[in-house]
Amino acid sequence: MGSPIGLHRVVEPAGVLPQAAHRLDPSAAIGADEVRVRVERLNLDAASFRQLVGEHAGDGDKIRAAVLGIVEERGKMHNPVTGSGGMLIGTVEEAGPASPLGLRPGDRVATLVSLTLTPLRITDDLARWDGRSEQVPCDGHAILFARSIAAVLPDDLDPELSLAVLDVCGCPALVARTLRGMLAPPDRVGPAVAVPGSSQDVPVKEASQLRGRRPVRVAVLGAAGKSGSLALAAARDVTTERNAVRTVGVVRDDAERERLEAAGLADHVVVADARDAVGLAAALDAVGGAADLTVVCVDVPGCEHAAILATADGGTVVFFSMATSFPAAALGAEGLAADVTMIIGNGYVPGHAEYALRLLRSDTGVRALFEARLADWAP
Repeated sequence: MGSPIGLHRVVEPAGVLPQAAHRLDPSAAIGADEVRVRVERLNLDAASFRQLVGEHAGDGDKIRAAVLGIVEERGKMHNPVTGSGGMLIGTVEEAGPASPLGLRPGDRVATLVSLTLTPLRITDDLARWDGRSEQVPCDGHAILFARSIAAVLPDDLDPELSLAVLDVCGCPALVARTLRGMLAPPDRVGPAVAVPGSSQDVPVKEASQLRGRRPVRVAVLGAAGKSGSLALAAARDVTTERNAVRTVGVVRDDAERERLEAAGLADHVVVADARDAVGLAAALDAVGGAADLTVVCVDVPGCEHAAILATADGGTVVFFSMATSFPAAALGAEGLAADVTMIIGNGYVPGHAEYALRLLRSDTGVRALFEARLADWAP
């Protein structure tokens, strides 16, 4: 038995958790509570892939070499610039007798933990990847610890589609939980609100002072992307006749605006630069005012101050982007004298995988956006 959180796989520096380690041991032999997965496809997170594309001017060969170099050096896919990685799908090869994950050889799974803490070895030099998409077909193996999380892939969805959804499944569950807390009756304070698909109740905030006066306003930055579209779907999912939610999708250009409007996920769609604090605030003022909940799903840095300025006093900002600078967010809120709650989207909420897949199956707009994105990546 090794450490359930993978400390025995840390090569250097000693004593840190796997995510913080510079290098992990990706050797194939597993401990009694580990699982080895034969990797089929990686999904690089959006911030990491964008950084690699920018650094190498879109040259697929150089991007492929960079990813191979990172994995070879670190024993995991941990972008040293963005600090992020992604996740993967594959087939369980071997499960230790003491593994608590409930996985069996032959199960096709998606890992719901970051590649930055997952021991990984690539054996095919990424020969089938052109370096031009976030999804990376490959051969190799990965190791899951006792405290890792994985979901068996559903039979009714294409594996590439499942991978794209599960990569960001923490976002809609977190948005739903946050909104349900804001919409709870005034006398409901404490553990009372359940996330869809979860058996666990979660604590709620104090009732919003705006409740009963107007709908709760939700703004999603990067609304046409994977996490952004699911965030909008979650906001619509928790809307009822009694508890109204009005959504604004913020996109970067007219092409994304047309795509999001066709999906019908937002009450308003605006084109604005999520890094332009004054411009974004003006764009929201034109469609109803500052947001009570702002969700940041943009994969470029520099959006912290715009998100804070776009949020009403007493509101909440969810940063679901690995491009976020949390010192910039904290100091920016202080400098703006902004009374906002800021939440780091950590990618895990109980029931998050099931909830995201339910949204995909039930919301034709979300599914259309995801399928269009996958089509854009096709060779």
